[in-house]
Amino acid sequence: MADGEGLITRHGGYRNLKSFQIAQLVYDVTVRFCDRYIEKRSRTHDQMVQAARSGVQNIAEGSQASGTSKKTELKLTNVARASLEELRLDYEDFLRQRSLPLWDREDSRRKGLVARRCKTADEVVQWVVEIRDGQHGLDGLSGQKGLSTESISSTKSTLSTYPEIAANAALTLIAVACSLLDRQLAAQAAAFEIEGGFTERLYRTRSQARRKL
Repeated sequence: MADGEGLITRHGGYRNLKSFQIAQLVYDVTVRFCDRYIEKRSRTHDQMVQAARSGVQNIAEGSQASGTSKKTELKLTNVARASLEELRLDYEDFLRQRSLPLWDREDSRRKGLVARRCKTADEVVQWVVEIRDGQHGLDGLSGQKGLSTESISSTKSTLSTYPEIAANAALTLIAVACSLLDRQLAAQAAAFEIEGGFTERLYRTRSQARRKL
């Protein structure tokens, strides 16, 4: 335990975590997506919204619990990661069942959305509209022509491109959140292995107090 470190370590501050911010954006986008494209009385609607919410809530709860239990923090962060993976599968099923394309990881539209660094669902919606209307270089970034003529023609040919773009946008954001959580989990696991948890800190604190007597 570092000199001057209390028995209960600094914890919380989850609102500053990039993983929390992106997961919260995924939740907001998913609520809108489900209200628009998924039957509201269906089980899928509730499952997708709850999976997105679980991602946000468990990041927050894990961060808050870290003061007294690094093990709980690690467990809840992993639950958040698993919830987002479940949500990813739901979006992929949505596309597959409607014969809509799942964008490749290297698709310029995905890169355009990541580069846009949207902070709100409204900003994501605006990006979706721009892609649908072929604005800003057709890939969300002014001056960059990332789509083939065939893709552009396909994008403009049918209203089904709105759910296609929206679902792929959500999948792009989920991928970012999952990548951040993977790194977060690795860092938490390493810290737990080196520093231990509350029990170990309690033992060290007591040992230090005894030596001072």
